[in-house]
Amino acid sequence: MSPETILIIIALCTSFYMAWNIGANDVANAMGTSVGSGALTLKQAILVAAIMEFAGAILVGSHVTNTVRKGIIDPVIFNSDPNSYIYGMIAALLAAGTWLNIASYKGWPVSTTHSIVGAILGFGILFSGFGAIHWNKVSQIAASWVVSPVLGGAISFSIFILLRRIIFDSKTPVESAKRMTPFLVFFVLGILTLVMVFKGLKNLHLDLSLSHALILAGLVGLLGALISMPLINKVKSSISESDDEFIDPKVEKSMQKVVMHLRRVKESITGELSDEITKVLNKSENISNRLEKYSHIKHISADYLTVEKIFVYLQIMSACFVAFAHGANDVANAIGPLAGVLYAIKYGVVGMQAQVPLLILLLGGLGIVVGLATWGWRVIETIGKYITELTPTRGFAAEFGAAITIVLASKLALPISTTHTLVGAVLGVGLARGLNSLNLRTIRDIVISWVITIPATAILTAAFYFVIKFLFS
Repeated sequence: MSPETILIIIALCTSFYMAWNIGANDVANAMGTSVGSGALTLKQAILVAAIMEFAGAILVGSHVTNTVRKGIIDPVIFNSDPNSYIYGMIAALLAAGTWLNIASYKGWPVSTTHSIVGAILGFGILFSGFGAIHWNKVSQIAASWVVSPVLGGAISFSIFILLRRIIFDSKTPVESAKRMTPFLVFFVLGILTLVMVFKGLKNLHLDLSLSHALILAGLVGLLGALISMPLINKVKSSISESDDEFIDPKVEKSMQKVVMHLRRVKESITGELSDEITKVLNKSENISNRLEKYSHIKHISADYLTVEKIFVYLQIMSACFVAFAHGANDVANAIGPLAGVLYAIKYGVVGMQAQVPLLILLLGGLGIVVGLATWGWRVIETIGKYITELTPTRGFAAEFGAAITIVLASKLALPISTTHTLVGAVLGVGLARGLNSLNLRTIRDIVISWVITIPATAILTAAFYFVIKFLFS
């Protein structure tokens, strides 16, 4: 077997490994809030995300990709030594994949784009020194560490506060939710259509002007709003099937007094009679807890549960769109360097851009799906459960806020990370309920992982590069 064939096999394996880790880490952007809020079970989320991510990667994934991601270094500097470029790109894929592997194991949601950028940055410095790096691009990426979470958090915070005032603080929350839903569907589908046009479908070269994109988004949103009206009217109250189980609040208070008196009796009696009292007390405490639960769910939270039932559908819809756009856009982080390596091996020169065969797109899409199915639950749990407690309305506010942020940033040319934006959006929703609702330890770990992503992948790339060069020299 020739060295070129061995290099191709290694490149294919490392690219699949990178795609696997993208699925394990980045797909939580789309599904983390849905699982955390209970809108989808983990198995349902994996199935839905697998379908949407794979469809996005195959149908609208990049067929022409930059061989060096994000313009961090100029490929021309490698023309005199294409073999070093090949070793470096393989090392970059391996390093980025390794870092994502570590992050996923820890449950840290980190940016896959920043991982591959840090890896290529390390290789560029190693090969041609600090002068070969486009530091303006690097500074934009560093700025995204602040811009993404702050902007996403601010917008999601505002959306949740608005929903709370319009729906939950009204005298008739269910009716308010039903009146608002068509408008929300209109804006959700409209905004997510813009996300697709600006972030995902750009790979089909559908370079729509802002006016044409707004018209398309408006038509999609209007169609969705019209369809939603009869469907929302069919949503039944969460207590309609259990009205016969009405419990007078006085009964709950009386039962609490019974438990209190039984505890006093138990403290003053010993022997065989004490055992009998203990049994009665345990049964009484069980009944009291059940009464309290009924009172809370069926009378205090009846309207709340019905409203949450409505928002389950909105959240699933937004999650599907985000997953599709992610598959279309971020599969390039795995196949971009691979396309560059295959081009350099075939032609002996380093190209600025390279064609991506369908089989490579399939490899990237398959890797994302396998990564999601095997390890995706780790980061999904972090975003969905460990940052703050989520419900369908809170999860919807976070997902929708992140989508709006992506659209705004795409048109304003602001440097953002999808991962950082979504984490910031979840933080914003949690902050709307008070600082005590946030898990500050988890947030600290996530921020640290963001900061060390680029230097960690740069150092790993240098190590892998020397190993690969040693093996093939």
